[in-house]
Amino acid sequence: MGKHARLTGKRAAATSGSGGAVRTRPLPIRSTVLLRRPVDIWHKPALSAVVALGIPEFTLLALGRMDLVLYTSAGAMCALYAHGLPYTARARTLMWVVLGMVASLGAALTAASLTTSVPLLVLLASLVAAVHKMVCDATRVGPPGNLIFTFISASAFFVPQRLGQVPFHMALALGAGGLAWLVCMAPALVRPRGPERIATARALEAAAGLLRSGPAAADGPGGPDRARHATAAAVNAAWQTLFQVPGRTPAAAAARAGLERLLVRAESALAAPEADTAEAERYAAWARDLRRGRPLPEITLTGAQAGELAGITAEHADHEQAAGAVPRGPAPGRPRGLPAVLGRLAPGSPLLPIGARVAAGCALAGWASMAVGVGHPYWAVVTAASIYQANTTLSWQRALQRTLGNLLGLLLFTALLPVIHTGHLAMILLALTFQFCAEASITRNYWLGSVWVTPMALLLTEFARQLPARTLVTDRWIDTVVGAAVGLACCVLVTNRRAADRIEIALDQVAAAEAAALRLLDGYGGPGNEDVRDGDGVPDDGARRIGWARDRLAASLMELREAVEVSAGEWWQRAVPEERVALAEQRGHRTLARLVRRLSAPAPAA
Repeated sequence: MGKHARLTGKRAAATSGSGGAVRTRPLPIRSTVLLRRPVDIWHKPALSAVVALGIPEFTLLALGRMDLVLYTSAGAMCALYAHGLPYTARARTLMWVVLGMVASLGAALTAASLTTSVPLLVLLASLVAAVHKMVCDATRVGPPGNLIFTFISASAFFVPQRLGQVPFHMALALGAGGLAWLVCMAPALVRPRGPERIATARALEAAAGLLRSGPAAADGPGGPDRARHATAAAVNAAWQTLFQVPGRTPAAAAARAGLERLLVRAESALAAPEADTAEAERYAAWARDLRRGRPLPEITLTGAQAGELAGITAEHADHEQAAGAVPRGPAPGRPRGLPAVLGRLAPGSPLLPIGARVAAGCALAGWASMAVGVGHPYWAVVTAASIYQANTTLSWQRALQRTLGNLLGLLLFTALLPVIHTGHLAMILLALTFQFCAEASITRNYWLGSVWVTPMALLLTEFARQLPARTLVTDRWIDTVVGAAVGLACCVLVTNRRAADRIEIALDQVAAAEAAALRLLDGYGGPGNEDVRDGDGVPDDGARRIGWARDRLAASLMELREAVEVSAGEWWQRAVPEERVALAEQRGHRTLARLVRRLSAPAPAA
């Protein structure tokens, strides 16, 4: 591993990721229920879901067919996805989300029509839930991830069904999914470049925070601070977004180029030697202008930065001519699309133990719920599926949040029963209100969102057939407790032993990316001249190569940080090689700063 060679002796035994000491980790409680600031675009999925759900529900109310709400809701719930993507990528992603939802619904309804064996249906629902988890993680579809797919399909497994009804019910879901697609794409008529402007604004805001804190003070014995990591992550996310924006017309290409120039300036904060309040305020002002739809400012770039953007423009043209816009990768030749997804699911993938957890936990939770007398234990399956996160600590937090939120949601549902029993119109209005409140609060903390999700989910199942209130509430409470307890037990017992291996792989990737970057820097600057701030002497092709090296190193550092966080959250795991990780991150971020500095001149006043 070159610079990051293994430690030896007792220290290696304590820290090595390949056979060192095993350590346990206490599970947090207080931090699990703390509220955070809401995500800046929470209102977009909230309003989209309300419209996509409301139109079919009011239509079914007028037709007197409220028994079909579950099927239209399957497609309408797709409106919760892809709101952070530019509209071209959003259209493509939502299409796959809708098709995946309809396919899952069709599998569940077909199984329900062919067998009435509850234990078998629980097993099938659990296997489908595991597939949802692995595919959503592999595709990185984003919030709300696998949960909506699993909720709809698990419910459908226990809906009485005839085989001849399945095509019609799938058609309803597909139609509602098409409506959800239109609702999510409608804002493009008003702000066609909104998503990429917001992504760039986030990068500028993160860079402003880094400049206020002083980037040079970020490197210490403990490695880079949160501000530096947050800035690198925000900049990388913005590049990923911009590279999915097509520039088929001169106006579109010019708008994208303007955002890229802003992003290059934001990225230069990673190379700033000290705090710069004036520059930070300038970045913050640009971010506000982006969010408010104001014209883009004129930005001055160095010759090397301009060369890099010329290379990016050429890369855009190559990809759009070949197969449409694709996410920006850290280097040419990196697998994308379906090959990348299949690679993340290949044998040895860390997603496979998570899939095994979901399948085992959901099945045992459903069967345990049956054993205590619940006739349709789909809620236990959904609860178990919902708590599985990247590691045991996060799963523990989600289990606690889910249990607390469901209990409070059941109390809210019980208090509103007199209103619910007034008729379907009141039920629709309450369901839409609950959906909006869930999206408004779930990014603050999952338990708070669950308070609203629980009564909404109960209402969706009540449209087809009403159960006695006491039975409904009791069954859901039993399912919640059993699902959370059994699911968490499986999570603790089935530990992800590959999480520590992922750190070793990530360390190798960081070392390789750093070595390649240093060779490139030496080639263009010469020994002892790598840290000059004026990049004008770098040729255009060299600027493009430096940009690729920067992307590769940034992506490798983020993969390392994610791998460490996942492994650190496993309660029973080989010890994280903390010293090696800290050293790799420190050197990696310093090399990253040198790459950025090679492309950056001192920022001129705007």
